[in-house]
Amino acid sequence: MTFFDFTFYLFAIVTVGSGLLCVLARQPVHSVLWLICAFFSSAGLFVLLGAEFIAMLLVIVYVGAVAVLFLFVVMMLDVDFAQLKAEMAKFMPVALLIGVVLLMELGLVFGSWTVSPDAEGLRAAVTPALDEVHNTAALGQLIYTKYIYLFQAAGLILLVAMIGAIVLTLRHRKDVKRQVIRDQILRDPKDAMEIKDVKPGQGL
Repeated sequence: MTFFDFTFYLFAIVTVGSGLLCVLARQPVHSVLWLICAFFSSAGLFVLLGAEFIAMLLVIVYVGAVAVLFLFVVMMLDVDFAQLKAEMAKFMPVALLIGVVLLMELGLVFGSWTVSPDAEGLRAAVTPALDEVHNTAALGQLIYTKYIYLFQAAGLILLVAMIGAIVLTLRHRKDVKRQVIRDQILRDPKDAMEIKDVKPGQGL
C-alpha cells in the first residue's frame, strides 16, 4: 500500500465516521463539531484529487462560516432537549413509517441500478484536462456559464437558511426595554424635558 492509498483510506474513514457521529450524537454542539471534522477530512480528499481550490473553499466557507454559524445558533437556541425528546416520541410511528418507505424506495432504485458503458467518458468530458486548463479556471467556467442557474438557486437556499437562523434566534421579551430609533428621532424636546425651579436649600 502506497502513502497515497493510506492517506485516502484514512481521510475516507474519518469522513464517514464523522458523518455517522454527527447524526448519532446526542448533543447538538457535538454534532456540529463532528460535522467540522467531516469537512476537514473531505478537504483532505479534495487535496488528494488535485482540487486544492475546492479544498480551501470547503475549509474557509463551510468550516469558517457555515459550521460556526450552526454552532452559534445551536448554542443560542437554548432548547429544552428533555421536552423535545418527549414530543418526538409522539411522532415516532410516523417517522418509522416514513423511514420504511424511504428504505423500500432506495431498495428499488439500487435493485434496478445499471452502469452505463458511457458513464466514464461522460464524467471525464465534464471538465477539460488538467494540462490544458487549471482546475480553478475550469470550475469557474462550469459554475458561471453552464450551471449558473443552479448556482444561483444554491445561493437562494443559503439565503433562506440564513433568514431562518435569524428568525429562530430573534426573541422579543416584554421585560427588556428596547431601543426604538423612530421614537427617538420624532421626540419633541418640549415633551421630553421639564424645567424645575429649585430653590436654595430645598430639594425637588
